[in-house]
This record gives sequence, C-alpha cells and structure tokens, in this order.
Amino acid sequence: MSGTFPIPVSVLTGFLGAGKTTLLNRLLKDPRLSDTAVIINEFGEVAIDHLLVEQASDGIIQLSDGCLCCTVRGDLVDTLADLVDRLQTGRIARLSRVVVETTGLADPAPVLQSIMAHPALVQAFRLDGVITLVDAVNGGATLDGHVEALKQAAVADRIVLTKTDLAEAGDVGILRARLHQINPGAVLLDVNDPGTGAASLFDCGLYNPETKSADVRRWLGEEAAHDRDHHNHDDDHGDHHHDHRHDARVHAHSLVHDGPVPFSAIEMFLDLLRSTHGEKLLRMKGVIELAEDPSRPLVIHGVQKILHPPARLPAWPDGQRGTRLVLITLDMPQDYVQRLFSAFTNRPSIDTPDRTALEANPLAIAGL
Repeated sequence: MSGTFPIPVSVLTGFLGAGKTTLLNRLLKDPRLSDTAVIINEFGEVAIDHLLVEQASDGIIQLSDGCLCCTVRGDLVDTLADLVDRLQTGRIARLSRVVVETTGLADPAPVLQSIMAHPALVQAFRLDGVITLVDAVNGGATLDGHVEALKQAAVADRIVLTKTDLAEAGDVGILRARLHQINPGAVLLDVNDPGTGAASLFDCGLYNPETKSADVRRWLGEEAAHDRDHHNHDDDHGDHHHDHRHDARVHAHSLVHDGPVPFSAIEMFLDLLRSTHGEKLLRMKGVIELAEDPSRPLVIHGVQKILHPPARLPAWPDGQRGTRLVLITLDMPQDYVQRLFSAFTNRPSIDTPDRTALEANPLAIAGL
C-alpha cells in the first residue's frame, strides 16, 4: 500500500500494566505492519527492542523495516498533521497505517475525537478501530475501581486478554463474560493465541479487506446486527453481575427500525441525543435507510458529541435494509435512548401507554 488517503488509524489502549508495549513490539515484527507509524507518549516509556533503529531526528524514530515511531508533541492533532506533512513533502516515502498508543490512565474518547472531528485530519485519516488490552489477573479489580478502564472496554472493537496464562481458568471465564456484557459487539481475543496478530486486530472498519466490500454485520457486531427481534438490549447485566455495580453504569443499546426513516428524523434524534447526553454516549455506529434515497444506506459513526461526517454507500452490501444503530452509553437513563428513538421513528416501544400522546409530544414522552 502507498500513503493513500484516508489512512487507517488504530487506537491501542488498556489500563496500566495491561501489556500494551509487549503487544506493540510483537505486532511491529509482522510484515503486514511495515510502513506503519506508531505514536506513543514518550520513547522512554516504550522499549522498542525488536528492530535496529536506523535514524532518529526531530521526534521521529525510523525503524529498519520502514516503520516510524514518534512522540505526541503538543497534542495528537499536531502529531498527526506533522505525519501528513512529512508524507506530502516526501520526507516519509510510504504510510499505510497509524497506531496510537494511549497512556494507561487515558480516557480514549478525546483520542478518538481528535481523529474524527478535526476538519483537515478527517480528510487524511479514518478511525479503523479501538484495541483494548485487559489484564486477566487484575482486570476485574481494575474495572471495579477505575471508570477509565470501563470506558476503554466499552468503546473497543477488539478486546485482548493478556496474562491469561497467569490467571485461574475460572476467573478468566468470568472476566470474559463480564467484558462481553459490557461490550457485546467487541471481538474477544487472547494475546497468547497464535492467531492474535495484525490480521485479527486491524481492519475493524466497515470495509472488509477480505471480501473487498462493506460488511455491516461485522462492523456493528454480530450479536447486535443479527438480533432483529429485540429492539433494545438494555438488560440488567445478569444476576451473576450484580456484584459489579460499576458495570451497571454501561449499557449496550441495539436499535432497529424496519423501514426507511426521513433524514430530518434521524438528524433530530442524533442532535437531541448529543445535546442532552453527549458526554454519556461513548460510542455509536449505525447504518440507516433514508426515506429520501432508500437504495443508498447512510453510515454514521460517533464518539460522545462528535459525529464523523456521515457517508453514503453506493448500495446495500448485505441486502438487509432498514436502520440499525448500536450505542454504548455510560450513566444514561436506561430507557431514554429507546424512547427517544421510538419517538422519532414513530415506533413507540411496547411499554409506551399512549401512542397518540407520543406522536403529539415525542420529547416529553422521551423524558425531556
């Protein structure tokens, strides 16, 4: 691949001690990650021990396989903009991918927003996915004690369990079930599995390089896309999770509407959701059948109040039309999302007592 825009960006996150540096060193040995730029916080915090360093200048380390490592200077936006400038001026010959490693205490949302919201960067980069590492030995306690760790798991496209060889098998099983409950759409992997590498961790976006087409089910998460009979997945997280009160703050919502929806209705739904509870909306993905042009689905992707510029696919890739939205929220009133969605799609949830009242005043029924 050459440095064709937009360049995919993957965010590697996980709490302190989860093993991000170890995984990063392993990944950079994979030939599929040649011509990759890795953005880290400080070189001293990450031991680049797998390859000889060819040259180091101006905050950039050139590795022998063509990969780059650079530190965050000022903020992430400046660093990404500098990479684009280097590529356009020929100081970097090729750039196929960017991996951003966050600090262990980082809330990943601001990192994602930097990629999705900047008017210039959004033309040069696209968010490929979020890879979250969870320590199998300490992961349960970390999720209990730190809301940042909960957010890291909730926004992930891939969750990688580390140190499973040091943990009891039963404890690993409980942690896997807990993580699946927090984020049912994420793919769960084991770092010790030989198959956990570049092929399984990257290319998380809507476009599937294997099929060379858009794959809606894969992008939204198989469970959310398949379950069309349940329009709301705001369950109570199961009796065996009641000890984890922290987890109850996170909800995965799967919203389905079987017919086309006017663009104005979707626009108002998203605007109202972001304006009233934007900080509580950790991640949102959706494919929408618009009444104005049902043949070309609208794709939306958001983090908190930031919405990536909506895109249109040329056709429905899987033949399954309708509107499918997957949202991960933190501390959101449990039925708020479903009621608001029902109000704007004119499909009240079954517990709404008065459809006429809903149609007359949808915002009041939604709890505003």
